[in-house]
Amino acid sequence: MTDFLIYEQQGPVVTLTMNDPARRNPLTGNSAIPEFLAAIDRIHDDHSVRCVILTGNGPSFCAGGDINEMKRQATPEVSEIAIRHEYRRGIQRLTLALFNLEVPVIAAVNGHAIGAGLDLACMCDIRIAAEKAKFAESFIRLGIIPGDGGAWLLPRIVGLSAAAEMAFTGDMIDAEQALQMRLISKIVPGEELLAAARELAGRIARNPSHGIRLSKRLMRESLHSRLSDVLELSAAYQAISHKTADHSEAVEAFLEKREPRFD
Repeated sequence: MTDFLIYEQQGPVVTLTMNDPARRNPLTGNSAIPEFLAAIDRIHDDHSVRCVILTGNGPSFCAGGDINEMKRQATPEVSEIAIRHEYRRGIQRLTLALFNLEVPVIAAVNGHAIGAGLDLACMCDIRIAAEKAKFAESFIRLGIIPGDGGAWLLPRIVGLSAAAEMAFTGDMIDAEQALQMRLISKIVPGEELLAAARELAGRIARNPSHGIRLSKRLMRESLHSRLSDVLELSAAYQAISHKTADHSEAVEAFLEKREPRFD
């Protein structure tokens, strides 16, 4: 039995690859959730990491929930209370952990991102896609709802109207449609997807680790805070930033007209 998640690090960039291509990289019915949580903890604790790329092996990015797991949950032996507990202790922990990860995450969507697979991409900060990528908020087609936070994530990315259309119809859209509604920021040929993700990750990772992490935390907090609260938090984060060695190096490099060298 192979690991679901491949963890690879090159310098300050970590690539996480979902590796169950035969089943289209589902998030349930396997070890995906605990492996994701362990990888996120590892990244949190490694301050050398400045960016993460998330992608999938095979023709799909992520198929979402495993259909056999859904069949099990529909049996009389599994109660509603048990299912609620499974969501709260399962995929919802991934939603919170990935959303709260202070390192920027790029979703390199190599193929189908369906249901919870689409929501997984929405948990990331930036999404780029291969030309053949497809997207669907398809829970309604199975008579269920987004149990993983998709109802909160998707409207904040594409707007309420577009999110409602995707959620209420379950229709699949292609990469060009996803680009038009700003679900993704870039389309590249499939064979160039990882190279494009690494190039973007490299541009992010050239910057100071603490500045990257505090900037992401500030943006996340701004999604559910008042302006006055964000300004207060910004002042605190800025005070910390002004006292770092990286800030001093950046100022010196600017004055000396050279590239900064961040530790």
